[in-house]
Amino acid sequence: MTQIITLLGKGGVGKTTVAIALARTAARTGRRTLFMGHRNGTPWNDRWGRPLGDSAQELEPQLWGIELSATTLLADYWEKMKGLEAQYLRMPVLQEVFGAELGILPGMDAALALSYLRERYDEGRYDFIIYDGPGDLQSLRMWGMPEILNWYLRRFRQILTGSALGQALTPFIEPMLRSVLQVSFTPDLGQSGNKMTSLLDRGQAAVGDRTQVLVYLVTSDDPEAIAVAQFLWGSAQQVGLTVGGVYCRGTVHPECFAPLVVAPIAEELTPIPAAAAPAAITLDVPAQQARLYLPHFDKRQVKLTQLGPEITIEAGDQRRNLFLPPELSGKQAVGAKFQDGYLIITFG
Repeated sequence: MTQIITLLGKGGVGKTTVAIALARTAARTGRRTLFMGHRNGTPWNDRWGRPLGDSAQELEPQLWGIELSATTLLADYWEKMKGLEAQYLRMPVLQEVFGAELGILPGMDAALALSYLRERYDEGRYDFIIYDGPGDLQSLRMWGMPEILNWYLRRFRQILTGSALGQALTPFIEPMLRSVLQVSFTPDLGQSGNKMTSLLDRGQAAVGDRTQVLVYLVTSDDPEAIAVAQFLWGSAQQVGLTVGGVYCRGTVHPECFAPLVVAPIAEELTPIPAAAAPAAITLDVPAQQARLYLPHFDKRQVKLTQLGPEITIEAGDQRRNLFLPPELSGKQAVGAKFQDGYLIITFG
């Protein structure tokens, strides 16, 4: 089974150093490893002794490397999109648009990178995929894309499918989303009404499964770097990612990241066991409570919105949606408090 590992932290603290060390150690222990660089301007010649291309090339025994580029990814998908348009629309419009022009759309780079990551994961060719992305809130928005798309599609699908424009475009949008962004929103009108497809749900489940995607914080002993890492830790919990531990340059007091394990940055690194990483969400039905682990946030930084059985939690510039189980779905949130890093929501 493939596991994706990525890093979060302030710029300049050593995220790429840690990513390369993890990749090399994994390969030298016999694990088939893909290093995926997605940081524009990184001098890969200095890091690997050779440039990284837009297709996987062997860097060392059992270790392959690739550099992701939005332009290259768009070029790969563009002809496929135009073919789908010609198949499903009477009056194609994409012939007048160049694929590279879509690169300016907000989030397109992240969407294509996430799609590419998923394709490599589904292939099952590698034991580890080490993703060296920006490692900041931009990266978290990428990992949170299945959650975000799911939220928007639930609210706007009825409008889209009920309008004349939506009905004209839906035959094309559906296969385009499925093939390019790996999501779908086809309504199942025959049996159970509008039914959200399993692709987004599967994407959300994968992000929240520590055996599939695992994140490590990287920091130095600089107070600003520590504060950024702590903020990204809480924000990652909002996305549903499991933060397994911390790699540090210098000495950091263990309480800064308790209960996570803090390990020094070295030339050879193995993944820190994620056993100490708290679950993002736990439900206590008898107590009528939901517990969300949001380290280093306080109540003033959190906004709660409830719509029926769905609770939206906004914190750390991220949004998380919590669907209540049947036992709590008819309850309203009547209180919220922070205790030991947990946001505890009580229903009544």
